Amino acid sequence: MIDPRRLRILRAAADHRTVTAAAAALYLTPSAVSQQLAALEQETGHVLLTRSGKGVRLTAAGEILLQHANEVLAQLERAEAELAAYAGGSAGEVTVAAFATGIAEVLAPAIGRLAGTHPGIRVRVRDAEGDESLPLVLDGEADVALAVEYRGAPREGDRRLARVPLYAEPFDAVLHAGHLLGLEPEVALASLADADWIAPYPGNPCHDMVLLACELAGFDPRLVHSSDDFRAVVALAGAGAGVALVPRSALRGIELKDVVVRPVAGPAAFRRVFAAVRRGAEEHPLIRPVLDALAAAARGLSAPGV
Repeated sequence: MIDPRRLRILRAAADHRTVTAAAAALYLTPSAVSQQLAALEQETGHVLLTRSGKGVRLTAAGEILLQHANEVLAQLERAEAELAAYAGGSAGEVTVAAFATGIAEVLAPAIGRLAGTHPGIRVRVRDAEGDESLPLVLDGEADVALAVEYRGAPREGDRRLARVPLYAEPFDAVLHAGHLLGLEPEVALASLADADWIAPYPGNPCHDMVLLACELAGFDPRLVHSSDDFRAVVALAGAGAGVALVPRSALRGIELKDVVVRPVAGPAAFRRVFAAVRRGAEEHPLIRPVLDALAAAARGLSAPGV
């Protein structure tokens, strides 16, 4: 009989690709993870991982077992959800990992809504960039992720996660107030090919979106300044240090001093935001109201036609 706890360890090893990282995510020691993986190989009678100096990689047998592990773990989440519903499930804590703009635009209004509709649900907020929240959910450190599409993100059909689309918004061009293109109603990115650029750090999903948008416009941006804080990005643009692309909602509440903001001409880059939970947990009586409140708070945020 395969121990489901060892299936969770196998998935962590596949996600993090090193025993040390998997152990840290599961709050175990590396030796305990190695022992459990060895025991799982004994249970199944197959070598499940190959080990090298760079980490671990699933064998063909490991990939087969991982697919079943995803289904088993999702079914266990469903079982917990049904048991919680049977017990009432009207009170408890839900941890939501979300990026800063998502907290301001969606999560905070959703918490206000829940206070009136489900006062027994306490939401604990964990600030996490758009590429950090999904691993937190998969590792069990958060119940809900407020995330954005990014390069390398788990795809929509990923068997480990259930998604709720929330909104999509364009990136706007932010220019110094004296920039000649600031006189135009919209900006073609190709016209900024020779400019210095301000962008988030590599690893931030918005960094990838800036690179992709410029690539589609036919050039590689000259990235001179880096900040994950959009207030700092706008301030640098206002000082004439460069130009930037910023998600539209991130500009709300920022003092747009010495800058002009213009939509991008032609096909624009979009930030697509969604909520995600471990598959099987989407109907948990504590989590379902949170997902519904997030969806309600996000209504109307998508740009027209998106």
